[in-house]
Amino acid sequence: MSVPVVAFFNNKGGVGKTSLVYHLAWTFQDLGTSVLVADLDPQANLTAAFLDEDRLDELWPNDAPHATIYGAIEPQVKGVGDILDEPFVESIDESLHLLAGDLALARFEDELSLQWPLCLSGNERAFRVESAFWRIMQRAALRVDAAFVLVDMGPNLGAINRAALLACDALVVPLAPDLFSLQGLRNLGPTVKVWRREWQDRLQRAPVLPLPAGAIKPLGYVLMQHAERLDRPTRAYQRWAERIPFEYAEQFEEANSPRQLGLVKHYRSLMPMAQEARKPMFHLTAADGAMGAHVNNVRTAAKNFREIADALVERIGL
Repeated sequence: MSVPVVAFFNNKGGVGKTSLVYHLAWTFQDLGTSVLVADLDPQANLTAAFLDEDRLDELWPNDAPHATIYGAIEPQVKGVGDILDEPFVESIDESLHLLAGDLALARFEDELSLQWPLCLSGNERAFRVESAFWRIMQRAALRVDAAFVLVDMGPNLGAINRAALLACDALVVPLAPDLFSLQGLRNLGPTVKVWRREWQDRLQRAPVLPLPAGAIKPLGYVLMQHAERLDRPTRAYQRWAERIPFEYAEQFEEANSPRQLGLVKHYRSLMPMAQEARKPMFHLTAADGAMGAHVNNVRTAAKNFREIADALVERIGL
C-alpha cells in the first residue's frame, strides 16, 4: 500500500504556496505526525526555508553526487541507470523529513519530455523515467515511516510538474484573491484533466512495474489573505475572492464538494521575522522579537495552520 502524496500547486506564482507547505509541515511535526516534504521545484525555495546555506553547500557539492531529489534521479538523466535504491532524506526534526530540492533538477525536463510519448509504445525505460518522482517519494516515505507526503512545485505547466502531479494522489490549490489566481485556475483545471486522461491511456500499455495511479484528486483551495494596500482597496480583493469558489468548481467539476480548505491570514511583520529566525511563525518567541501584539499573532498563526492541517487530513481520508 502506497503512502498518500499531496501536491500544493498553482500555475500562478507568488501566492504563498511554499510558505503554506512549510508551515503545514511544522504543524504536523508539532502534532507528532510523521511527514515527508518533497521539494520538486527546481528553484528549491522550500529547501532554502528549512536549511541554511552551509548545509545547502554540503548537499550540493561540485565534485560529488548531490544528496537531493536530483541526486536520486541523476542516473536517469545521464542514461546510466534507474533511480537510487535509497534516496537521501534530510531529517529536520523528529517527525519532519525533507527530500531536498536542487537547482539541477531543471536538467530533468528534457528527459521527461522525451520519454512521455515513448510510454505509448509500452517502453519500460519511459515508464521508469515518468514514475521516478513517485517511486523516490514512496521509498523515502516508507523509510521514515511518514503518514503522508507534502509536495511543493514550481508555478509552470512543464514536464517536471506533469510528472510531479501524476505522482500525487491529491491536489491543493493555494490562491490569492486576484485576477492572476483566477487565470491560473483556468489554466490548471483543464491541464490536470488532460494529464490525468493521458496517463490513464499510457497505463493501459505499461509493463509490469510499480506505477502511480495519477489520481490527482482535488482537495480544495487555500485562500491566502492579502495585505491591504493603498493602491488596491479591500473591495477589489473582495470582488475576486467572491469569484474563486465558482471558478474552482467550474474548473475542477467539484460542485457538490467542499471547496475552500482554509484561509491563511496575513500576519504582516510576523512572516519576515520568522524567515529571519528560520522557523515557523508559531515558533517565534520574545528572543526572536515576537513581543507585544506579536504574541497574540503567534498564537493565532498556530490555530490558523492547525485548522488547515485538520481539514487536510480529513479530506485525505486519514
